[in-house]
Amino acid sequence: MPIRSAIADQLGLKHPFLGAPMAGVAGGRLAAAVSRAGGLGFIGGGYGNRADLHTQLQLSADVDVGVGFITWALDKDPQLLDIAVEHGIKALFLSFGDIKPYVTKAHEAGIPLFAQVQTLKDAKAAIAQGADFIIAQGSEAGGHGATRGTLSLLPSVVDHAGKTPVVAAGGIADGRTTATAFLLGAQAVVCGTALFVAEEALSHPKAKDIAIQASGDDTVRSNLFDLARGLDWPAPYTLRALRNSYYDQWIAGDGTNPAATKAQEAYAHAVQYGDFSKAAVIVGEATDMLKKRAPAADIIASIMDEAEDRLLSAPNHLTP
Repeated sequence: MPIRSAIADQLGLKHPFLGAPMAGVAGGRLAAAVSRAGGLGFIGGGYGNRADLHTQLQLSADVDVGVGFITWALDKDPQLLDIAVEHGIKALFLSFGDIKPYVTKAHEAGIPLFAQVQTLKDAKAAIAQGADFIIAQGSEAGGHGATRGTLSLLPSVVDHAGKTPVVAAGGIADGRTTATAFLLGAQAVVCGTALFVAEEALSHPKAKDIAIQASGDDTVRSNLFDLARGLDWPAPYTLRALRNSYYDQWIAGDGTNPAATKAQEAYAHAVQYGDFSKAAVIVGEATDMLKKRAPAADIIASIMDEAEDRLLSAPNHLTP
């Protein structure tokens, strides 16, 4: 029997499972596949490309999906939210900034708001500002995040959230980690790294294979790849990705200036042609748990089936 939760019941989901709105990875096809599999898929709104947002929304037009925005990027073009609202999105996912300017618009449109936070302080603020759900994101997550680990952050947020449901993110990519999140009080999980290798994901095929072969030991948090992409991310957020030759040269102090125009052009060329000795493979510490490329539906079924088995068997395999 599927795992039930208040979030799953409120949103009409078979599984309390959310697909992370990964920029450049979670397009309309992936979001739609997650929703068809019984979870809720989110399109990654990224850094605010209107044309791309329209395209990805059209690719998922036959199923309910949400959209996630980098909040400080949305601040630069708030009409991106209007585009999403007009499309009739199922939910809104905001992270890395102040949600207050967007709460009223979402609620007036009847759209539930997920606020992703990386500290207890920010969780309290988001609840006070009217977030419907809080996503506690640990530092294990791929992509951008902060410093606290999921195992300690999640129960701390749950303890202070009151009636506001809490979702877990960061380091969750199989049934064991999903079951742990539920035992710590989460009512749903967000998975990004697990879906990076989904057939429907926009990630480069070569990057998917590299992620499958990698270990969480190989990931690093830094601002290198943001500098190389010309992205001015605010503190305290850094990017977790797999270390590569470009990172090693930079950290060794070879004089590389990733923010220089020529360096950024070279980096863009590497991304375009799949040269991952320079371009980032943006996954989290849970990359150890990736086994093969697969349809999103198969990935989700495997995670949720194992989580159910773990939750049912947990009392029986422990000895006091």
